[in-house]
Amino acid sequence: MNRHYNFEYEKYDALSSLPEPDKELALAARQACLSAYAPYSNYRVGAAARLASGKIITGSNQESEVFPAGVCAERSLLFHHQAHHKDDPIKTLAIASIPDDTECYPCGICRQVINDSQNRQQSPIRVVMTGRDSATVVDDASKLLPFIFRL
Repeated sequence: MNRHYNFEYEKYDALSSLPEPDKELALAARQACLSAYAPYSNYRVGAAARLASGKIITGSNQESEVFPAGVCAERSLLFHHQAHHKDDPIKTLAIASIPDDTECYPCGICRQVINDSQNRQQSPIRVVMTGRDSATVVDDASKLLPFIFRL
């Protein structure tokens, strides 16, 4: 039996056209890129999340000489959130990178962990994926990885 998976997303051809709360979060993610430690890939990634309380938290990628011991920006942020803010759910997560020629999309592991976080908090996480002059937004992280791993 054939089945189809379709979803809607928002596409912005200019970061300036993002709604103000998303623009603020995208700028926080961009700023978080500056705390990345990426001497091997030279690909600095920042993530920023707005919590239900309105608080914004950030994370950045951290590489290690002992690959794959590093961690992506999204997981850095999500693990910090679980350890320090688990009772304040994430509403929106923004991702940015330097260089920013293309939009920064989460890797497969991060897509799984974002979904894990979403399932744990039992509410959707919007994801704003940005580039220099564009953004793609999904209103639910499960749209990024429809066939997630579950025990």
